[in-house]
Amino acid sequence: MLLARVEGNVVATRKHPSFEGWRLVICQPIAQDGTPEGAPQVAIDAHGAGMHQRVVISSDGSEARKAVKDLKSPARWLVVGIVDEKEPGVPV
Repeated sequence: MLLARVEGNVVATRKHPSFEGWRLVICQPIAQDGTPEGAPQVAIDAHGAGMHQRVVISSDGSEARKAVKDLKSPARWLVVGIVDEKEPGVPV
């Protein structure tokens, strides 16, 4: 799992049938201080995360494929939670 920031939405005229009805977002993995860390990832978002909101994403492709109910889906990343706030002194 990674801490990330939502940087945009994916708009596609054609996409894999398993993504039909799902919102796809571009998530930039970030360090605890908010600096970018690694390459942006496209994730399925069932939670309705807003632009620039911090989220927790998982690369468990098996769970992403279960979420879209297609075990042959190319889904890999999944938003598993939205970070409301960080408690002082507690690592994220």
